[in-house]
Amino acid sequence: MKLKKQVTVCGAAIFCVAVFSLYLMLDKVQHDPPRRQNGGNFPRSQISVLQNRIEQLEQLLEENHEIISHIKDSVLELTANADGQPILLPYHTPNGSWVIPPDPRPSFYSISPQDCQFAVVNKGQKTDLQMLDIYTQLPFDNVDGGVWKQGFDITYDPTEWETEPLQVFVVPHSHNDPGWIKTFDKYYYDQTQHILNNMVVKLQEDPRRRFIWSEISFFSKWWDNINSQKRAAVRRLVANGQLEMTTGGWVMPDEANTHYFAVIDQMIEGHQWLKKNLGVIPRSGWAVDPFGHSSTMPYLLKLSNITSMLIQRVHYTIKKHFAATRSLEFMWRQTWDRDSNTDIFCHMMPFYSYDVPHTCGPDPKICCQFDFRRLPGGRINCPWKTPPRPITESNVAERANLLLDQYRKKSKLYRSKVVLVPLGDDFRYDKMQEWDAQFLNYQKLFDYMNSHTELHVKAQFGTLSDYFDTLYKKMGVAPGMKPPDFPVLTGDFFSYADREDHYWTGYYTSRPFYKSMDRVLESHIRGAEILYSLAINHARRAGLESKYPLSDYALLTDARRNLGLFQHHDAITGTAKEAVVIDYGVRLLHSLMNLKRILINAAHYLVVADKEKYHYDHSVPFFSTDDSRLTQEALPEKTVIKLGTSPRYIVVFNPVEQNRLCVVSVLVNTPHVRVLTEEGQPMAVQLSPVWQSLTDMNTDVFQVSFTARLPALGLSIFQLYMSFDAHTTLKSSVRVYLHGRDLNIKKQETFPVKLLEASTEDFYVENQYMQVWFSGVTGLMKGIKRAGEEQEQKVSMEFLIYGTRTSKDKSGAYLFLPDGDAKLYTPKDPSVVRIIEGPFFSEVTCHFQHVQQTMRVYNLPGTDGLSIDVSSLIDIRDHVNKEIALRLSTDIESGDTFYTDLNGFQVQTRKFFKKLPLQANFYPMPVMAYIQDEENRLTLHTAQALGASSLKSGQLEVILDRRLMQDDNRGLGQGLKDNKRTCNRFRLLLEKRSPGTKSPGNQPVSFPSLLSHMTSAHLNHEVLVMPVTNEKGGGPALRSFMPLSATLPCDIHILHLRTLQAEDDGIPSLDTALILHRKGFDCGLEAKNLGFNCTTSQGKLSLGGLFTGLEVGLMQAMSLTLMYSLAPHSNSSNPTLSMDPMEISTYRLRFS
Repeated sequence: MKLKKQVTVCGAAIFCVAVFSLYLMLDKVQHDPPRRQNGGNFPRSQISVLQNRIEQLEQLLEENHEIISHIKDSVLELTANADGQPILLPYHTPNGSWVIPPDPRPSFYSISPQDCQFAVVNKGQKTDLQMLDIYTQLPFDNVDGGVWKQGFDITYDPTEWETEPLQVFVVPHSHNDPGWIKTFDKYYYDQTQHILNNMVVKLQEDPRRRFIWSEISFFSKWWDNINSQKRAAVRRLVANGQLEMTTGGWVMPDEANTHYFAVIDQMIEGHQWLKKNLGVIPRSGWAVDPFGHSSTMPYLLKLSNITSMLIQRVHYTIKKHFAATRSLEFMWRQTWDRDSNTDIFCHMMPFYSYDVPHTCGPDPKICCQFDFRRLPGGRINCPWKTPPRPITESNVAERANLLLDQYRKKSKLYRSKVVLVPLGDDFRYDKMQEWDAQFLNYQKLFDYMNSHTELHVKAQFGTLSDYFDTLYKKMGVAPGMKPPDFPVLTGDFFSYADREDHYWTGYYTSRPFYKSMDRVLESHIRGAEILYSLAINHARRAGLESKYPLSDYALLTDARRNLGLFQHHDAITGTAKEAVVIDYGVRLLHSLMNLKRILINAAHYLVVADKEKYHYDHSVPFFSTDDSRLTQEALPEKTVIKLGTSPRYIVVFNPVEQNRLCVVSVLVNTPHVRVLTEEGQPMAVQLSPVWQSLTDMNTDVFQVSFTARLPALGLSIFQLYMSFDAHTTLKSSVRVYLHGRDLNIKKQETFPVKLLEASTEDFYVENQYMQVWFSGVTGLMKGIKRAGEEQEQKVSMEFLIYGTRTSKDKSGAYLFLPDGDAKLYTPKDPSVVRIIEGPFFSEVTCHFQHVQQTMRVYNLPGTDGLSIDVSSLIDIRDHVNKEIALRLSTDIESGDTFYTDLNGFQVQTRKFFKKLPLQANFYPMPVMAYIQDEENRLTLHTAQALGASSLKSGQLEVILDRRLMQDDNRGLGQGLKDNKRTCNRFRLLLEKRSPGTKSPGNQPVSFPSLLSHMTSAHLNHEVLVMPVTNEKGGGPALRSFMPLSATLPCDIHILHLRTLQAEDDGIPSLDTALILHRKGFDCGLEAKNLGFNCTTSQGKLSLGGLFTGLEVGLMQAMSLTLMYSLAPHSNSSNPTLSMDPMEISTYRLRFS
């Protein structure tokens, strides 16, 4: 009876819809002006008006016939599906657009007004040094400074140190790149192991000797290969302060292209290794080689309890200005910080390089004479033609005074009477002779200086922390506190130039294929960590830990280390030799495949309904992977699911911590497909063609897309099977613009294809929020017309080509040295444009000779429907010395201001400076860049780090790939000739500023909207589809898994849920690290009802009962890398935590 009633009601409703649509049609015939077309107005004669109306009516009747057939299908569906809720199918409206039936569970939440205050109040505090202001003020004139070419002449009064002697710390170091000219392993076997072996011997010879080390990737490999006596000696050297571990990350990471997730991950890996093996907590940061410095780094170091840090590669003009104002040491503060909570003490090295000629003082000709590795007869010498001399009794006075003069001059650039002098270079101290030459000769110089009291100097070997500790003591403050009268700085140090107009802005894009692969690996590692932690804790709780593949933990550790290795400043940067790049690629691919396996094993345990029936078989994974890569240089190929009459189950993982409404697409081997929910409810699907070339549709593979509401971090189950009863299958329509090209399109009878051989009429695709207009000539985007607005916003796309200079200095892996403004990309043939339209998405693909650009609009409410999905498949392997860029031109009045993110963590205001060369105006864009005015903001979200700029008001451009035939003289010795077919992925979001909220203008601090944060999360963490391997069916019953009892607040991001290592290698402990980030956001951009299925909570989160089926037994607030606790542990049954905007917090959890 109930069913009959439902059918009657729905039938009546559908009948009303049909009648009403007919009425609208007739009304439309009378009032509708013709749609935008080249043809102009109707002919004036009455007969042709009548004829046109009749034709229109015929067309509308035909469309109505389509609606009626959809209604018939829905009624059939109702009767066929008697048990569950009725399914409502999407339908075509008379004007050709698709309408999705309203969601029975709408989820519109508003954002708490208190949470909007952060961005409104936060105008960026006035500090002594604001980097954007300094850039505005400086002339960048590069005046010759004499012996210190990029500086000035330094003078001093010899009596200055009579009351307080100069204290000199000479810090021996060896900079070891984990891959650059040689691979990581080759460097280790050829050089690094000898450096570390010699260190143990030579430091023990004299307790006054010191040494610092940074890269734990190398140190841990060496540790695994040494005996227990050597290990004990190392622990003694650390304990007595002769050996210091600085920063302590797995690598010394690049700071431009890296994402903060990966930077933190490699820091945890290094710090946890140090704690377990040496019992050491690093205190000082040492970053001498990254090519420019990000302000995210000081924040992460501060959270890791590091009190002081050192940087080196900063624009030579900035160094000169800071030296002249004695601002080379400062407190580095975050732009959003309204007091001094984020301050960390930073030392900037003043000269050109971190090598010995540029570290003792301003004159490299003199300093080189005190690099005793360059003694005559060795393999390297001094380019200034005056070699070092061994120190003897007869020359020690003259040599010591010459060196002291340099020390004194260097100290004049700083505010204290303590001076830091690094002594080292790349892969130094690999030979015993060098240890002797440096340490014995320097000790003679120190002994002479220290014994002559009239010199007023105390010189000694020291570690980095020896220097900082002495400085704090002299200034009368506790370590890490602000010394009196030292300046406070906000901002960052991009972009870097080391001389002339040689800006290191090329590496922001170099080798984009691997920059993209890095982010895919990051998303997989985060997803695998979360699911592994949940699975292992659920298995423990059920007493099934012994049945779970614990060996996965060793694979997880290996993946963390390979990801960590790739954050090195010659890896993700794209600045290593080709053979080294291949080595990195193989490691990344190896870990990617292992992570897919870990995800599969965890998902398998979590979705088996009866855990007693869970059985792990190493030889037969329960699920297949969603895609595979044939080699490390191949793009991924999606798995094709073979369907038969028995259901194939798929599990879909949502790696985002909020519920997510999205389109799930899979490839299948038949057009006759039916998709059911876990409960057996039929679902509407969009069937689209798969193209195997420009003109050929694949006759064996089809794309099936359906919409799904996926729970936060959850695993959802769907069934697919072959079915000829296909009224739930809605086929995409296909149009192809050939632009006069003589091409034969190989069609597929499944899909209607309309060929337009010569048309150049503009066209649009649309959803409920917007119409996106495209050029009929190129097929590229032209503009966006938002629903309810008359005016179309100009957002046009074009591809550009940059050349390189003809002079001696040309672009290479590091440098961008263009030959002037970019020229429009002109392919030899006009583009072929394919338009696919369907109920859940419509997309436009333009095929040019070197680019295939796809722009997709999702017909969904909420996050995914509000942005345009863009992917650029680039192949420039036939270019010579060219770089390809994508430019967006709009009517946004952005002036000279634009915004780029730093490490996906924060946004930095940028300005276009006319006084600087074009290449100086490019900046790193790891996740987003935007331009804005009083009314609109246009954000380009990216799934891979690339270089971006805004060279004119209303423009935003991004470099997509670079092919360069020569080295740029920075030591690599190669160009960039190993380009791959690369897919760059973006989301384009146009947002309107709410009336009454002012655009923040030129403040140094800016924040994305919540919608922008979510768009970025969806782009960077795609859903993962795992088909059950068994094609025959008959496996254990599956049940979807929802790990969280509630979706998290919109602004709280689970950065990490990481199972910590036990004492034994490769075995998980009972503890899990939970790392959360509360995002800062701008409320002034959001329209109401954006379809968020989450709200905000003033940064409060209750952990009790958050994880379904798991209770938090212990919770303890920890430093970022879990090296020390911030508070005693809480064993309350409902621990609650509170976070400020932008804060990252780490907790150690133990589930009871």
